Amino acid sequence: MPELPEVEALAGFLRERAVGRVIARIDVGAVSVLKTYDPPVSALQGLEIAGVARHGKFLDLDVSGLHLVVHLSRAGWLRWSDSLPATPVRPGKSPIALRVRLHDPDLTGDPGFDLTEAGTQKRLAVYVVRDPQEVPGVATLGPDPLDAAFDVAALARLLEGSRQQIKGLLRDQSVLAGVGNAYSDEVLHAARLSPYAIAGKLTEGEVERLWTAMRTVLTEAVEAAAGKPAKELKDAKRAGMRVHGRTGLPCPVCGDTVREVSFADRALQYCPSCQTGGKVLADRRLSRLLK
Repeated sequence: MPELPEVEALAGFLRERAVGRVIARIDVGAVSVLKTYDPPVSALQGLEIAGVARHGKFLDLDVSGLHLVVHLSRAGWLRWSDSLPATPVRPGKSPIALRVRLHDPDLTGDPGFDLTEAGTQKRLAVYVVRDPQEVPGVATLGPDPLDAAFDVAALARLLEGSRQQIKGLLRDQSVLAGVGNAYSDEVLHAARLSPYAIAGKLTEGEVERLWTAMRTVLTEAVEAAAGKPAKELKDAKRAGMRVHGRTGLPCPVCGDTVREVSFADRALQYCPSCQTGGKVLADRRLSRLLK
């Protein structure tokens, strides 16, 4: 799933290529992606893209005062083309859920982008609204961890009294905006914290380590992704990971083997030596197989 660094990079990518251009047409390849109907998606036709912003994991295209807000979810992606095919999108015939065709009088072809979604679980979401706060997921977002106002004291207030495991809390978008499964693994590894640690019981020193790790990991990931074409961002994300997606490989810090705990729809990765005092956390899925 694209998280804060990749979505920020996509926003920057679109600022360079889409801002100032007019939407010529929008083709809907999967009606299920449209989560709003007023204004209709056709209302964007003929309007200029004035800006691109990020809210957590949401992309927000300001289209002359209307907003095209996109959540890529688990399997969604944005695919840019300097010259889109002239043929319209055929609903249900490809992974293309939405095509935004732009007009540039200086070009022979139409630039633009496709929103695609792989797999059978269709969760890609597109909203056309007058204000981004009309999108439920945007309205309930917690603070952005890279906001200048989000300091150690702000993080401590979020954690205070929480009985939630820190891994789950970091992924909760109503608590913190933009961090998901991958970067929560990375942040906790950098902070040397167990994913099962109770958020409200972290010491002052642990909270400070967590804040520092969060700012460092996310800032470095944003900087690494900046300027890369959209098609290269997924590979760049994987290449920058130290524990996430690296089960069985050596930890780059201590050399211990990166371990995994699997759940129904996801998995977490961690280093026992760096994070849990050498303790290997129980993997309930594996435990059931061994019974």
